[in-house]
Amino acid sequence: MTLVPALSRRRALALAAQIAFAAALTIAALSPAAAHEIKAGDLTIVHPWTRATPAGAKVAGGFLKIVNTGNADDRLMSATVEIAESVQLHEMKMVGDVMEMAEVAGGIAVPAGATVELKPKSLHLMLIGLKSAPAPGSVFKGTLTFERAGTVPVEFAVEEMGHEEPAHGASH
Repeated sequence: MTLVPALSRRRALALAAQIAFAAALTIAALSPAAAHEIKAGDLTIVHPWTRATPAGAKVAGGFLKIVNTGNADDRLMSATVEIAESVQLHEMKMVGDVMEMAEVAGGIAVPAGATVELKPKSLHLMLIGLKSAPAPGSVFKGTLTFERAGTVPVEFAVEEMGHEEPAHGASH
């Protein structure tokens, strides 16, 4: 047995592994749960997402990151989604030994040079009056309205029920 066929076999296996890895990355990038960013002036909206809900659920949470690279503060004032009758800006926080959730009056501040994360058990969007149950792997349209940046169209990716962080692990 010579070295040339063995090297060729090893190279072929390495090339096949690289092709398989590249294909997996491509498929992951094309899935609805893949990271997506929306630019609106000095703001970047990073991966809006929600969790799948059981049939008949009337509410769901909406999550995302807002990165403000500008020199001026902004404020998330409101939101809409096509799958719910209304959306409220909410915050969950501990009050004594009890976790409380309440609507945020006056919007959510997005300071200049800062990142604000809407995530489970914290600041979030409360989707109220669901018209349909969000299904894992699907997407739906919505808008975010900011004091300075205006109304920004977004798409929410739907993650599995019980999911705590976006599937892609993005933290752009």
